[in-house]
Amino acid sequence: MTRTAITAAAVSILALGLAFGPAPALAAKNSASIGMQLEPPNLDPTGGAAAAIDEVVYANVFEGLTRFGADGSILPALAESWEISEDGLTYTFKLRTGVTFHDGSAFDADDVKFSLDRARADDSTNAQKALFADIASVEVVDPATVKVTLSQPNGSFLFNMAWGDAVIVAPETAADNAAKPVGTGPFTFAEWVKGDRVDLARNPDYWGEPVSLEKVTFKFISDPTAAFAAMMAGDLDAYPAFPAPENLTQFEADPRFSVIIGSSEGETILAMNNKKAPLDNIKVRQAITHAIDRQAIIDGAMFGYGTPIGTHFAPHHPAYLDLTAQSAYDPEKSKALLAEAGVTDLTLTLKLPPPSYARRGGEIIAAQLREVGIETEITNVEWAQWLEDVFKGKNFDLTVISHTEPMDIGIYGRDDYYFQYADPDFKAIMADLANATDPAKRTELMQAAQKKIADDYVNAYLFQLPRTGVADAKLKGLWPNSPTQANDMTGVSWEE
Repeated sequence: MTRTAITAAAVSILALGLAFGPAPALAAKNSASIGMQLEPPNLDPTGGAAAAIDEVVYANVFEGLTRFGADGSILPALAESWEISEDGLTYTFKLRTGVTFHDGSAFDADDVKFSLDRARADDSTNAQKALFADIASVEVVDPATVKVTLSQPNGSFLFNMAWGDAVIVAPETAADNAAKPVGTGPFTFAEWVKGDRVDLARNPDYWGEPVSLEKVTFKFISDPTAAFAAMMAGDLDAYPAFPAPENLTQFEADPRFSVIIGSSEGETILAMNNKKAPLDNIKVRQAITHAIDRQAIIDGAMFGYGTPIGTHFAPHHPAYLDLTAQSAYDPEKSKALLAEAGVTDLTLTLKLPPPSYARRGGEIIAAQLREVGIETEITNVEWAQWLEDVFKGKNFDLTVISHTEPMDIGIYGRDDYYFQYADPDFKAIMADLANATDPAKRTELMQAAQKKIADDYVNAYLFQLPRTGVADAKLKGLWPNSPTQANDMTGVSWEE
């Protein structure tokens, strides 16, 4: 084409532009598609233990009296303020007014009383019923005021009320929240396509600051390869807990994406059934622990992402004790302990849920145990099967799981908890912690609790699960860290 022809073509194109006007500006994006590895078994945070429930509904659909902030702080939510009596037994909550549930019914103090009484009732199905154990009574003072009286002081009470298990529900809709959740949050439930996604829509009647996004879709993509493909194709806008850390360097090199590395509350453990022989023998549990090379698991299963831990406590917490040396990798010591216990030809079941840290880590653990003479029978189970068989049924020897609830060391004091420890001395430490309000004393007791479960080799403590997120570079406001098991979308927006 000659210069004259090029010029003529350019003039023609310019003329067309003048004739038809400038191209319309693209509408700003107002929705987000978020990837998750596990589909929740239901959508009621007051009736299920799966972290995936809160990952969809916490702060988005449901709200409690208090809530966790992005930095782990405790913030007002449906309670705008509170007063605590001098003896630490009475909490008087002043509730927000003008709040409605998504079905249009009004929120008031009766709903708070119903929710707390329901959670602590004898027939409660709340997975974290212990959070409410110290509540002696809940009294409606007036529609906007609730008085909660405790049976003993509990320095963690406001913290407990921020958990997803403590959200406020309405008596009219509570029974149906598993499939059709009705809360007070900034998003309403729109649709659940089983095996695929959950859709949320902006709540036009929200009491607080309106959210930017009109729609949020949580898509369930468990396979790491498929998750990578979905991000690269633009089918997902973000995957806050990306399951394939080996792909993070590729995302970092691509300007379309931002890689968000933070911390989580997820203590990843090789859990042991403490009441099932021969795991009821501390020497056997100790032998298993010393057979584990944590760094090899972090490198092999997490591609170097993760912090080794020696007890069930988050390393970023000010009260954390580094006890990793106490259970250091020492296969010869492991073999000696098995000999002392008189255990030979040991074969244990190892049940692995879907997350890649569990499946990949479990294979490495099996190889490490084989080196000291312990064989494992690996069974890969789906999440619902893990909850039913391992968590509820206690039908297992070993399992790999990450506990993502915030500061949850108290689970070791529960009589019916799945790894079946519940040592009386540990429970006494936790009782003292519940009564303590002095910060120094609370730190001392938290460290005593960490030391106790490390000394008893209740489980093999592997690593703190990192928060490895990937997002479209223009999507802002995702939590970098994970102070609770949530994908809080309330502050997420698209960059102009």
